This record gives sequence, C-alpha cells and structure tokens, in this order.
Amino acid sequence: MAASRKALAYGPALLALIGASSALAQASTAPEAAQIEEVVVTAQRRSESLQSVPVTVTAFGADQVQQARIRQIDDVAGLTPGLQFDAFPASQPRISIRGIGSSDRGAAGDPSSAVFLDEIYLGRPAAVAFDAFDVERIEVLKGPQGTLFGRNVVGGAINVVSHRPDLDRFDAAAELTAGNYGRLEGAGVVNAPFADGKAAIRASGAWRTHDGFVKNTFTGGDVEDQDTRTGRLALRVEPREGVRLQASLDGARDRATGPAQHVLDLDASDPSSALWRVDRDRKHTAGSDDGYQDRDTWGVRLQADVDLSFAILTYLGSYRDLDYHAAYDFDGGNPTFNRAGISGGNDEASDFSSHELRLSSLPQSRVRWVAGLYAFNSQTDRRDSLVINLGRPGTEIYTQSAKLQSYAAFGDVTVPVSERVSLIGGLRYSKDDKDYRVDNLAGNTLFRARERFDVAVSDSYKAWTWRAGVDFKPAERHLIYAMASRGFKSGGFQDTPGSAADARDGFEPEFATQYEVGQKSSFLGGTLVWNNTLYVMKYADLQTRRTLPNLSVVTDNAGKATIKGYETYLAWRPFSGARLVASYGYTDARFDEFEPEPGVDYAGNRISRTPKHKLVLSPSYDLLLAGGGDVRFAVDYHYESMIFDDNANDGPERRDPTNFFDARALYTAPGDHWSVSLWGKNLTNEVTRTFQAVFLGANFGAYNPPRTFGVTLNWKH
Repeated sequence: MAASRKALAYGPALLALIGASSALAQASTAPEAAQIEEVVVTAQRRSESLQSVPVTVTAFGADQVQQARIRQIDDVAGLTPGLQFDAFPASQPRISIRGIGSSDRGAAGDPSSAVFLDEIYLGRPAAVAFDAFDVERIEVLKGPQGTLFGRNVVGGAINVVSHRPDLDRFDAAAELTAGNYGRLEGAGVVNAPFADGKAAIRASGAWRTHDGFVKNTFTGGDVEDQDTRTGRLALRVEPREGVRLQASLDGARDRATGPAQHVLDLDASDPSSALWRVDRDRKHTAGSDDGYQDRDTWGVRLQADVDLSFAILTYLGSYRDLDYHAAYDFDGGNPTFNRAGISGGNDEASDFSSHELRLSSLPQSRVRWVAGLYAFNSQTDRRDSLVINLGRPGTEIYTQSAKLQSYAAFGDVTVPVSERVSLIGGLRYSKDDKDYRVDNLAGNTLFRARERFDVAVSDSYKAWTWRAGVDFKPAERHLIYAMASRGFKSGGFQDTPGSAADARDGFEPEFATQYEVGQKSSFLGGTLVWNNTLYVMKYADLQTRRTLPNLSVVTDNAGKATIKGYETYLAWRPFSGARLVASYGYTDARFDEFEPEPGVDYAGNRISRTPKHKLVLSPSYDLLLAGGGDVRFAVDYHYESMIFDDNANDGPERRDPTNFFDARALYTAPGDHWSVSLWGKNLTNEVTRTFQAVFLGANFGAYNPPRTFGVTLNWKH
C-alpha cells in the first residue's frame, strides 16, 4: 500500500514539474551545441529515441564505452543502478537485474537475466564473452521483457549492439594500451565498402593481456591474469532497394589462471572450522595450484530484411559454440597452510542455435507493431567435480547432458488513440522441452556415503507472458508512462544432486510481474534530461540454491517475494564544456514466503546480492585548447550499500558498502584523428568481497581487482 500511495503522489508531481518546463526553457541561454545527445535504442525491437521509449533503459553509446573503458559485463554493472554482477569463477558470470538473478549453472538451468549479442540470446553463463571495442551501444533493459526478447527474460536483458558495416565510406581505427601489472592491449577495425556502395565488409579484433593481480606464495605463480583474443567479421549487402542482408562471424579465446581464493571468516559453532586458517591478504594467496579458466566460443549470425508493401519481413538465424574448462583451489590454501583442502572444476561443451521470423510495421506507420515466431535449440554436456582432502581425497564427479527445444510466438503493438496518448500491448506464448541425464558414478565423500546413480528425466514448461501499458506526452520532450509486464523462466533439473530421488526432483518455472510508472523529460532547451521510475515487482516460485546436510547443492522454488524500487537518471550540461551524469537506484527486495527446510523461515529476509542503494556520479569537463583540440577530464564514482551474499541474512556472507573511483584525462588532437588518455580504475584501491560461500565451517571467497592505471592511444581514419 505504501508503494501505491507513492505512485499516486508521483503523477501530480510530474505534471507540475512538466508544467514548469516551458518557463525554464525560455530562461535558458545555453547554446544549441550544449544539448544532451540523443541516444537511439532498440528496446522494443525498433529504433527509437531513448527518451520516447516507455521502458527503463540504461544505455551506453560508443564514445562512452571507449572513454570509460567499458570492456566486459562487469564494467557495465559498475555504472548501472539495478544491475549486479559477480562470478565464481569470473568466466561464468552471474547477472542480476533488480534483484532477479540465478546461481544455477547446471546443464539444465537457465539465467534469469539474459545477455543478447546483436539480438542473439547467449544461453549459457560461460558464453557471455565479448569485447566492447567495436560496439555501437550497450543497453540494459530492466524488468521482465517477456513479449519481445528470446526466452527466459524474467529479470531484464543486456543488449550488446555491434557496429554494422557502413556502405558509404571507408573507415579504420586502432587502439593501443599499456598499464601496470604488465598490461598490454591492442585493437583495430577496418570498414571497406565495395560493389558501388551496395556491399561492405567490416573486420575488428582485439587482444588484451595483463599479469596476475595476486601472487601465489606456494607455487610462485601469478593468479587472476588475462590473455584474451576476440575477433569479428561482418558482411552487409543491399543488392537492391528494399532488400538488406547481413552475415557475421565472431569468436573469443580466453586463457587465465585463478581465481584467487581466501578463507575470509570462521564459523566457531562448526567443529570443521578448526581445519582452516583465516587469510584476508588480497595481494597473496597460497593455493596448492594456480588453477585455470580456459574458454573458446564462436558464433555465426545471419539476418535478412525485405520491405513489403505493408511491413518489413525479417529472418534472424544463429549458431554458437562453447568449449569451457575451469579448475580452481576453493580454499586458497595448501597442506602447510590448512589442515584440509577443497578443489573443484567445470568442463562444458555447448552448442545452441536460434531462428526467428518476424513481421514489423514500416517506419512511417502510425500504428507500430511486431509479430513473429522464435525457436531455440541447445545441447550442453557438462562435468562438475569436487575434491575434499582430509589426508585422503574424497571425490565427487557429476556428468550432465541436457537437450533443450524452445518455441515461442509473440506479438506487440503500440496504438495511438490521440496525438498525446498511446496504448501498448504484447503477448507471447513459450514452450520449453527439456531432456536431461545426470550421473554420479565416481562419488564418495569422507563425511557421508554418497549414493551412486544414473538418472534420465524430461519435462515440458509452457507459459503466457504479456505486457500492457499507456504512454502520455503532455508536452514536447516529455513522456509519462505506466506499464505492467510479466516474465517467465522455465523450470529445470538438479546439477549436483545427492541421490537419485533428488536428481528426479526438478524445480518449477519462476514468474515475475512488474508494475511500473515512469517519466522522461528534457528541460532547459535540451541541456537537462531527468528521468524517474517507480516499480513494484511480484516474484513467484523464484529458483534458489541451498546446501543440504549431505553437502550436495540443490535448486528449490522459494515461494514468493516482493521487489520495490525507485530509479532516477539525470544528465545536465550546466555551462559550455561541463557535463554531469547522475543515476541512483533504490531496491527493496524481500521474501514474502520462503521456508528452505522445516522450522526455518526466511520471510522478510532480503534477497541475496541486492544492495538497497546504488549511486553513480560521472562529472566531466571539456577544455578547448587555443591551438585546437581539447582535453576532457572525467571521473566516475559508484557507491553500493551493504549486501548479503546468502538468503539467510545472518552469517558472515555479507559485503560492506563500497566506494569506487575511476578517472581519466583524454586529449583529442585537432582534426579528431587521434587521441591519448591517461586513466585509472579503483583509484582509492578499495577492497571488497566479490564472492562468498560458507562450507565446512569457513567462509571462502575472493576479492575485487586492485588499483589499475594506464595510457591508451587511439587513432581513427
């Protein structure tokens, strides 16, 4: 009810604010050049100005991606309220949007918040591998996207949009970086039109290396290093008017050690705590080996667009392949350091393909709509191993094989009912068929005999998802909208069950229904943009992970939760050369019903890995030089309040509030052909925990990267 009262009070306040905007605009003396740049997004599967889309979206354009050194998903998360990122290991990211995420990496599980690369769904956590050097923009869509995007978008979506080949001109660019920890990076792109401007090819690539951030005092090696290669080749052909063809091939190769683990805390109530020694030295670890994180992934994408008399017909197809291997020392110690040892690893081979056929309205259509059919297929073979050594090893090895066939039909429409008001509606039907096999034929532990089993199961999951809303434009450059949307994530099966009965006991789908009201406005002649959103989300049957007394980890449906929040975004050019971007998100995510076991009630607890407050401030100033060129000084500050890493909310698995500062000074030469920047990340050398898990009497975890800095030279044709 409190949230409803806030929403009722919100509307009149917005109208009063918008009503005053004309006077503000007349009082402004800011020049036209100081206006906030327009950002075009495809959040509704069509190109639109960000300020006219009735969806909460955080977008990063190409210049911001380059200058702020946004390279991977974790860089995006640091600058986006409502988006959280953590990973163990880092090559298997866990993404959460507005409190909705998933820790299940099993072959028969799915992410709750999804990543799309050029509209292609990346269906496995380890497949989220790309380099942001040659991207046009990155969009973060918050809340259920159940009618338009792929499958299982219950929490939100991250859309990475690459630059497509340019038919009009030859283009080339290069980038070279050197920094501390032996950092060396290079990247380049070439765009070449041919066939009298009817075709173009674009090739881009990057390599990124640095030494390890952590020294292993036992092996003498470095841990948490980087050796990444990425590449993309794209072809665009327009053989005649009204026909557009695109094809692309991309790939990524990662080789890294780590992660660097530590014993962060002890649980004195557990006798097993005597096995461990606390080690909170971020610069060093003492693991019995350095570990490895090896990943190779590639994909092809085909798109064909044909203009019909009444619509645009689009076919979008893809195939992607993933080969992933990781091994790690979980406790971060060795026989001379700890009295026990825990290690593990993951091996995965996945391939997935998708086909989409859709019709969408012509750009000049008064009624804007899209309708289509979608199919997604995947095959995943995975092996998870766990070794617990108390003088003699106890080993568990789970092998999994999962096959998925997913089908959907969808439609979405925006109908103007007057010059100022439009109605929005969308509907999607989804059906997932899963076949799964899991075995534990080599399993034994030192604590409890483990049943050996080989189980094959299958199930089918169906759901209708929808959205309905209205947008109202009370004046030019102002939008007020209200939207209700529902998202769905299919059920699945256990990846590391303790028995055949557990293996057969899958988990059910989860659903989220969001109610949102928002406002987007431009003031002062376009020099000030201010957007606000209030939302309430009802989250049902959410899939959560827990450790059983026999040490196996299973996924259950937790019951119900309510997530309430407020987000605001402000971009302001107060005077020539100056710019301030500020964004803030408040998220109250709590369980309404959750009894993980008899006699234990988590109702009222906060959902794990969800801070209540997140603030991002990015001021910058451009100094024009007398001889031509300019220098930009910029700072990024982001704050997150305390989080719990476990739904119990009562153990050591919590992270204190964090404060991060990044900064850069960028000189651009006259003619805008080359530039050089001095940059630094985590300048105050903030230390925080990025992963935590309580196991056998100790809280094991890892730390964030330390202070890094360097110099980057850019050249463009």
